Amino acid sequence: MSTATLRRVAARSNGRSADLSQGDAFELLSCRRRRYVIHYLKQRRRTEPVAVRDLVERIAAWENDVGLDEVTRSQRMRVYTALRQSHLPKLNDSGVVRYDSDRGTVELTEVASSLEVYLDVVPHDDIPWSKYYVGLGVLCTGLLLGIEIGVAPFGAIDPLLGAGLITALFTLSATAHVHHDERMRLGTDGPPPKRERDGR
Repeated sequence: MSTATLRRVAARSNGRSADLSQGDAFELLSCRRRRYVIHYLKQRRRTEPVAVRDLVERIAAWENDVGLDEVTRSQRMRVYTALRQSHLPKLNDSGVVRYDSDRGTVELTEVASSLEVYLDVVPHDDIPWSKYYVGLGVLCTGLLLGIEIGVAPFGAIDPLLGAGLITALFTLSATAHVHHDERMRLGTDGPPPKRERDGR
């Protein structure tokens, strides 16, 4: 166990919450199957533990893009083996889940809430919103300068209309951003958001 893990275990045993460091959070969330575990447990929003067999079945269905009744035994076994040997113990050691291997159950802990800030999934082919807003800002600045200086065709635009257009652009962009983020967040309804180049 790492020193950070030992500190979290000690904090939990003393009844204190133990938030994850940014590095630990990124390490945990770097793996698709661990994200799927968190996604499923957040979806359940239940206080009682979830059966590992139900978790395995759901993750196998998501990974193979099939319904629960179409999951094969080999697909289930691949997921079960990886979760049992690697992912659930790692999530348990970090304090994000409470995994009881004897009972075959798992549940989220309070520590999982410290992952909230990191739970937005950015697909590989998406433009980061920060770059989009920089581009939009440059475009709007150019529009305002064109209106102010009187460069054709912008010189014909009333400054108040230009300000309204810029406000509308930012409002529409922010609305699209919020909608996009809701779809790309772990724990929302439906299958988990996917990224290209996901590791198992």
